[in-house]
Formats: sequence, structure tokens, C-alpha cells
Amino acid sequence: MTRRDIFKRFLTDGRIELDSNIVERAIRPQTITRKNSLFAGSDGGGRTWATIATLLQTCKMNNVDPVAWLTQTLERIANQWPSAEIHALMPWNYKA
Repeated sequence: MTRRDIFKRFLTDGRIELDSNIVERAIRPQTITRKNSLFAGSDGGGRTWATIATLLQTCKMNNVDPVAWLTQTLERIANQWPSAEIHALMPWNYKA
């Protein structure tokens, strides 16, 4: 497929974006986090960082305030939340 064919497709299909700015803006936070995680200090620190970043992103994907979820979750864990019920603390089960 030539560049001309691709441009023709852009002109005939209004759903196709001319540039990739939307995608670039969407991945920018993950890119910044990835670069910052280089300073985690150790392999274990990097794994912990990745776990926390994944949970916070899961909050966003489920329309949950990450700070409220994390605060409630850490309070429950500190108050001896049963490990058999850890699934109830996941972001998709959060209730304010």
C-alpha cells in the first residue's frame, strides 16, 4: 500500500485521524512512569512500583478515585482485613 492510498483512505473515511496525537497523549503517562521506575532502586522495588502503578491504572479504568481507593484499602489492611477476602479490596469492587 502506498502513501497515496493511505491518504485517500483518510479522505474518504472520517473516522481516521490524520495524526497520532490522541494516541501519543494517551500513552504519555505510562511512558513517564516507565522512565521514573528506572530509579526504583532494586528489582524488588521495580516489581512493587509496577504492581502499584497497575492497581492505580485499574482504578482509573474502573472510574474509581485512586487516592480514595488506596486510602480505604490501606486502612482495611492495617485493621487486619482477612487475607481470604483480599479480592474484595480490588478496585472494581470499591464502594465509597
